[in-house]
Amino acid sequence: MKDRILAALSRLQISEYIINEEHTRSAELFFIKKTLDTRRIKDFTNYEVTVYNSFEKDGKAMKGSSAVHIYDGMTDPEIEKTLSGAYLAASFVCNPTFELQEKTENEFIEMKSDLVGRSLEESAKIMADALFAEDTGKDAFLNSAELFVNEITVKIWSSTGIDAGYRKYYVTGEFVAQCKQPQDVETYQSFRYDSLETEALKSKVRRTLDYTLARSQAKKAPTAGNYRVIICDSYVKELFSYYTARSLAPYIFAKYSSFKLNENVQAKTADGGSCEITGDPLTISLIADTPFSDEGTRQIDRALLENGELKTYHGGVRFSRYIGVEPTGNYRSIKVAPGSTGVEDMKKEPYLQVVNFSDFQMDDFTGHFGGEIRLAFLYDGNTVTPVTGGSINGSIIDAQSSMLLSKETQVEDGYEGPLAVCFDNIPVAGEQN
Repeated sequence: MKDRILAALSRLQISEYIINEEHTRSAELFFIKKTLDTRRIKDFTNYEVTVYNSFEKDGKAMKGSSAVHIYDGMTDPEIEKTLSGAYLAASFVCNPTFELQEKTENEFIEMKSDLVGRSLEESAKIMADALFAEDTGKDAFLNSAELFVNEITVKIWSSTGIDAGYRKYYVTGEFVAQCKQPQDVETYQSFRYDSLETEALKSKVRRTLDYTLARSQAKKAPTAGNYRVIICDSYVKELFSYYTARSLAPYIFAKYSSFKLNENVQAKTADGGSCEITGDPLTISLIADTPFSDEGTRQIDRALLENGELKTYHGGVRFSRYIGVEPTGNYRSIKVAPGSTGVEDMKKEPYLQVVNFSDFQMDDFTGHFGGEIRLAFLYDGNTVTPVTGGSINGSIIDAQSSMLLSKETQVEDGYEGPLAVCFDNIPVAGEQN
């Protein structure tokens, strides 16, 4: 198929392009409670071709792009028609011109993982055993689950001479925990790991079952007011998306972000001033979970923040060229250094620990975070009570200098770092006194 695409591009005289070939093999398991309901094997290949059209408008050099999918069953005339349409569409995209990713390292990389060397079916069995290992209680249980083990082989070719690729393995899935008494409630969770993270999956299932049981017992919302708030589990990664988003090359180019290299962005206040960091300074790394981006950029692990100081602008080729920095590719994984405070130490004062939101959001533009509380644990200084309802509305800009990071860590989809983050004086909407 690659040769047929290249031939069509040549006939159409399209001189700038990137071809991505993605071959996926997967073993998929579907469970009803603990019973395997369906087993499925998939094997398919997708092709995405991005074409670029350089032209002038009002005396300025422009370069537009358009991406299309090519399928194995397409005839040569159909491929040519699809690429021709994409090239025409690209002529209406008026982006200032830029240079595509130049040839860097042309190689094929077999990514290291303990999933390598095992069949997909064997890996699926190992992770399925871990998935159900903690499902031993009578009150809360897993009522359904899906688990996929994937092998993905990516190859990238471009008009600038890139000929690169990689093969990686990863596990994805989801499950629903249920508790029927005293209320019938369900909790949905998803997961993704790049290795056989059996202990991380067991821990996630255990916590979810515990939370589901507690949710069935929760009857009221917390009283409205300001609280010491502890946010944990998968929501911690969402909090840190504020820093990964505002250091993106497109945000910097469009002036959506005021982040500057080598400045302490954690010590910034809402009015642009500075303050002392009294909590844990943030150290965040961008983790290259693939060796090449879809534009052929060689990706490596990079420091994003070091003790609160911004070290990297990151992003794809176009916007990186616009702001005059090295293209890094687009990252989906981060690693955050843990703090020195244990979760139990965070709980020595009255607190509201939110473990499940109906919809948690981190606004990258305003710095506000929050959502409706599905389950939280309220400690009033004497007793711990599960609560549900109400919402939190905090500002990471106001709270970042004093936030505490747990020394306990977790592995989540695209995240390795503190299990919990603690903020003081966060507004909570709830029941009125």
